[in-house]
Amino acid sequence: MSVTGIRKVVAAVFAGLALALLSAAPAAAQADKLKLTVAGDGAEGVTIQATYADGRRLDQVVRLVLTATGPDGQRVGPVQLEPQPEGHGFYSSGPVLSTGTWKVTVNSPAPLQGKATATVQAKAAQSPPAPRPVAVTRPTDGGGVGGWWPFAAGGLVLVAAAMGVAMLFGRRRTATPND
Repeated sequence: MSVTGIRKVVAAVFAGLALALLSAAPAAAQADKLKLTVAGDGAEGVTIQATYADGRRLDQVVRLVLTATGPDGQRVGPVQLEPQPEGHGFYSSGPVLSTGTWKVTVNSPAPLQGKATATVQAKAAQSPPAPRPVAVTRPTDGGGVGGWWPFAAGGLVLVAAAMGVAMLFGRRRTATPND
């Protein structure tokens, strides 16, 4: 191989290496970022769904810190959020807000950085309504006797009687000597 051929091969190798490094750089930058989705939990708390910036599900625990500004300048935080058992990347603050409209910011420091801000409407926690009492009444069809169970019991007696008769005649037939 001539010197010119070697130079071409070396130049091709360097060009390929440079292209590989340049195409991997944006992917590495994306891997260091988080996408945070912030929402109210329907009461006095906040829920956060954390994913990688490229949409992949988060497969590790990250540190998330919540701060909030509410009605009349009230402030909450910084509050460190803990992962919840509902799924990978799911975080919840619990009841930290009072009733009103809050501007909530969630930050994730390095190595996986992310930041999201949302407006959350906090409401007082609601308890389920008390169950209504159920009136228990006796049937009015002739003194409480009736329904389907007498027919079922009669049917069972008939089936048992038929089986007894069949067994009785079956034994007589096999018990007799040569017919």
